[in-house]
Amino acid sequence: MAKSYKLIIIGTGTAAMVAAMRVRAAGWSVAVIDFRPFGGTCALRGCDPKKMLVGGASAADHARRMRGKGIVGEIDLDWADLIKFKRSFTDPVPEKHEHRYAEKGIDTFHGKARFTGPKTLELNGQVLEGEHILIAAGAEPNRLGIPGEEHLITNEGFLNLEALPERIVLVGGGYIAAEFSHVAARAGAKVTILQHGERMLKHFEPELVDWLMAKFEEIGIDVRTGATVEAIDRIETGYRVTASGEGGDLSLEADLVVHSAGRSPALGDLDLDAAGVEHENGRLKLNCFLQSTSNPVVYAAGDAAQKGPPLTPVSSHDAKVVVANLLEGNHAEPDYTGVPSVAFTIPPIAAVGLTEAEAKQQGLRFRVNCQKASDWFTARQTAEPVYGFKVLVEEGSERIIGAHLVGPHADQMINLFTLAIRHGLTAPQLKSTMFAYPTGASDVGYMVG
Repeated sequence: MAKSYKLIIIGTGTAAMVAAMRVRAAGWSVAVIDFRPFGGTCALRGCDPKKMLVGGASAADHARRMRGKGIVGEIDLDWADLIKFKRSFTDPVPEKHEHRYAEKGIDTFHGKARFTGPKTLELNGQVLEGEHILIAAGAEPNRLGIPGEEHLITNEGFLNLEALPERIVLVGGGYIAAEFSHVAARAGAKVTILQHGERMLKHFEPELVDWLMAKFEEIGIDVRTGATVEAIDRIETGYRVTASGEGGDLSLEADLVVHSAGRSPALGDLDLDAAGVEHENGRLKLNCFLQSTSNPVVYAAGDAAQKGPPLTPVSSHDAKVVVANLLEGNHAEPDYTGVPSVAFTIPPIAAVGLTEAEAKQQGLRFRVNCQKASDWFTARQTAEPVYGFKVLVEEGSERIIGAHLVGPHADQMINLFTLAIRHGLTAPQLKSTMFAYPTGASDVGYMVG
């Protein structure tokens, strides 16, 4: 006999936790399912553990930049200790999550769930029935369809390395490649990035990426753009990665090859067709309420929905939208205005709002303030020459419509521009604000022109 719940959630990441706690507080019976340790990508396999590694690498990098400016001696990263520090955070997470669910009276299930009908799921031989079902299963690495793909390790594998290999090749040139390469290179590895496109970090403004690429070169990261990986072979000394491009074929040997070529919703094992849940090209078909267009029982949130950027704050936002619609009927729609994005390179690069190209496509009238600011106090005080900005201000309204930063504190400063874009603040309002000085925020008034 099937066990019935008001809401069944597939996944235990940010969206799942937010939704489960809110509907349970409203008196609903809730079950959560995951075949992996509870906690989701961000807490266990993504942003949080990655940022802990970045923190160590950033501290060492700052000390090295300050050598001869008051700092003496050699600064080295101990990879094993860095991973141990990371695990001090990640290891307790699954138990804490399970305990929190148990405290709230939420049933937990371990195993791979698959649909057997419009509102039924099966896992480990047990059938669960949900009046509503939320797919919050996150994302997984894209299939590349190349020989030797099985030799790639994922972001999870990299974050759990007991020792750092000497030669690392990263396949892809997005967030994962940029962030992992900056950590690994500073920890002493020889790192090569093979990027199919003409430049890395294509979601960020070209000028700022160009400024950041100087840092890749400085720390010895070999970036090959226009390089399409054709095969990965196991050899006696590790792996051979074969790629092709405009410059001809190339062959590299590596001790480790990392998948950094994007992620897609983790839907493959769910048997969506059995539930009548329409999907296309690996994505769910959802309406504006984050509800399946073909099965009203099913909703989705976060990376599984991919209606907004694949970021943790979006997962939380989506979950709140879904809960509002479950409890009060469909009326709430997600609002992705002003969602900031950061690549935690060293220094970081960040963006919020429109790019210059997007603003032109929309026919907006705007001015651009763009400058490399290596001589500003923020850059000089941290001995970091990679510092610059590009800010878009709408003519007439003076609203901030886009902000793009690279350099020290960019990951924090972008939140001020996020606040401005989300709430319609203007350039004059930012210029008239008295920020603490000297801080990165005190540069904002100069950035808006």
